[in-house]
Parts: sequence; structure tokens; C-alpha cells
Amino acid sequence: MAFAFACLSQLAFAGTLAVGTCEPSYTSFLTISTAVAAAPSVGSTTILVCPGIYPEQVQIIGKKITLKGVASAGSNAAIIEPPNGGLVTNATSTFGGNIQASVLVQNTTATIEDLTVDATGNGTVCGGDPIGIFYQNADGTITRNNVIHVQVIGAFGCQGGLGIYVESGATTIQPNPSPAADATVTITYNNVQDYDKNGITANGTPTGNTSNVNVTISRNTVMGAGQVNDNAQNGIQLYGANGSVTYNIVDGDWYTQATYAAAGILIIQSYSPVITYNTISNTNVGIYLDSVNPGDTDNATVKNNSITATHIFDAIVACANLSTITSNTVNFADESGVNVAACGDATPTDTVTSNTINGACAGVLIAPPASATPTGTYYNVATQVASSNTDSCTPALVKKQGGKKSIPAASPAGAKKL
Repeated sequence: MAFAFACLSQLAFAGTLAVGTCEPSYTSFLTISTAVAAAPSVGSTTILVCPGIYPEQVQIIGKKITLKGVASAGSNAAIIEPPNGGLVTNATSTFGGNIQASVLVQNTTATIEDLTVDATGNGTVCGGDPIGIFYQNADGTITRNNVIHVQVIGAFGCQGGLGIYVESGATTIQPNPSPAADATVTITYNNVQDYDKNGITANGTPTGNTSNVNVTISRNTVMGAGQVNDNAQNGIQLYGANGSVTYNIVDGDWYTQATYAAAGILIIQSYSPVITYNTISNTNVGIYLDSVNPGDTDNATVKNNSITATHIFDAIVACANLSTITSNTVNFADESGVNVAACGDATPTDTVTSNTINGACAGVLIAPPASATPTGTYYNVATQVASSNTDSCTPALVKKQGGKKSIPAASPAGAKKL
């Protein structure tokens, strides 16, 4: 079979292209990038990627493409690795900072599926931000991928290194400036591990109750670095983005210093987020809801989650208004099972019902002026319901005067700061 170096006019209506030698019935290319370049700018193209190692940075800009790894000869490992010399800057974040993405999708609708993105040897130094899969001002689906080893080399704790990242907003700086467009992305069945800062991140800009980023994050496995003392990681983060986080497994986002809390799921300025049926373990905080301004994280639903072993801090922190926290199971929290507090809202009121909490200093901690009337089932809990004035935990429950949030969340990724 011959590899095609046909002129683009011959491929103007190509529905399917291939990379490698396993799909001889399609026009095939040696690299993913040349296949993307050959895809027509109109219509949709599927690019089938044969098993093998592809040392390149893939850029899908303005073309509707499905990039899919396929099986051949008993293997289905199509692996994208950094090219010789490491990753280079190929985008700029809406929120500032250079991006070095292994797979970049901009201003289009695209699907990335059944690929391994391995950033080992990416060469990024502190101040850079390597990303496994980056959707900027783009829609689409990210499914059944392995995204691994996305770290700033030799500089753990530099706040860069995201497994999967979605954002929206105009950028004007070369390379690849990107006009603003809303982003709606489904992220499902991916395995993300060995990241420096966050596993899966969606950052947007809220306007009232809406956002320019909307995500569905479901049935992913996200594995942090475990017990570390130099970086407060987050497994899944929504910051200014709306959406749902459901049926995910999140483990190992555990910062050993008491100054900040790594979170399994961190939600900031997300209106009416749905956080359900997740399994979270070995974190500082299992689920953290944080408002910045009045009303910007209202109406969260936190339901049917299982949280095991939160170290130093609480299983669930509700620092937002009108949250519904119900039917969750907590096993072993160093502080409270549920902490209700005030952040951006002056006097938030939350609903805390039917949670089962086994092994915590306090079942529910309510820090006035925040309020709730909790019900639940408690086992091996020193105080079932505690106020900020009845702290008997060892170590003491960390609180600030005035009912402010009990602990500072880890700095959210994407150059936004709390």
C-alpha cells in the first residue's frame, strides 16, 4: 500500500482518512498532523489512527474532525507523545499564560476518542502550562482516552499541568490566536492520571446564570499524585463554567500542608451545577462549592456521592447559597462530614438532608451566618451537628471569624486566582 501525498483537491470530499498502515482501504498518512492538514475545511472528516507512537503536537483548528484510535493486530494503543525537543507553545490561555498542548482543538466541533496522550518528556519548565487535550472556543466530545504524565518537568508545584482543559474567550496573541466562541463539551470515560495541577478542568466566564462554557463530565477516572507537600491538586474543576459532574472516580488529590485544600471536585462560580454519583477518596476536601459573589454558585445539587478518607479537612464544603446536599455517604473525614459556610453570599441557606456520615469529628458543621437544618444518619461522630462556637475537634476545625469559608481552596487552574 502506498501512502498518499495527493493534492488536496483529490481529498476535498474525503469522509475518512487514516494514519499508519492498518486501514489500507483509506488514504493514509505517516503522521496525524499531515492527515489533519489534508482534511477538507468543509464537511466532516474521520481520521482513524492505527496503533503506534506518534511524536507530535496535533492541532485541529476550524475543521470538523473525529480523531479516533483503532485496533489492529491485537493492539489498540495509538499514543501521542511529545516530539523530539519537547512541547512548544501553541496557544495562549484566555486567562493569560502560554499553553503547550499535546492536542489542541480550536473554533470547531471535534471528537477525540480512543487515544493515549502521554506527555512524558514534554520539557516544559516552571511558568509553562502543558496540557494533554485542550479545547479552546470549541465544541465536541472527549471520550475513552488515556491522558497521562502531564507535568512541568522537575518542578512539581508550579501550578501548570492539566490533563484535559476546556475554556472559552478570545485570544489575540500568536501562535494560533482564537476568536471567542461558546464551548459545549462532553467528557466521558477517560482515564487521567499523573497530572501536575488538575485532572479535568473547565473555565468560563459567567454572565448572570449562564456561562460561555458548558460541560458534561461523566464516568471518568481521575487519579492524583497522592500524598504530596508541594502542590494542592484538584481532580475535577469547574470555574465559571456550568454543567454536571457525575459517576466519576476521583482519588489521590491530597496536599499535606494545612494552608490550602486540594479537592476531589472543585466548583467555583458555577450556577446550578449537578454533582452526583461520584466516588471520591484520599483528598483534603471531597467536594468544594465556593461562591465569589452573591448568587454565582447558587442551586448546586450534591447527591448520592461516596466520599472516603478526607485528610485534614472536610468531606463536603458548601460555601454557597441554596445548595442541596442529600443522600451522600461519608466514611472517615478528619474534620466534618458537611461544612456549611458563607463565602460570596452574606447569609446563605442550604439544605442538608439524609446524608450518612461514619467517622468524623462533626457530622455537620454550620458556621453562622450560614444556616441549615440538617438531618442524617451518623456513626462514630463526636458531635452530630456543631456550630462555629462548639468546636471540640482535634485538630481543631479551621474557621475564620464572620462565618467565612473554613478553608482556602487550592488555587484553581487556568491562571484565575481566588
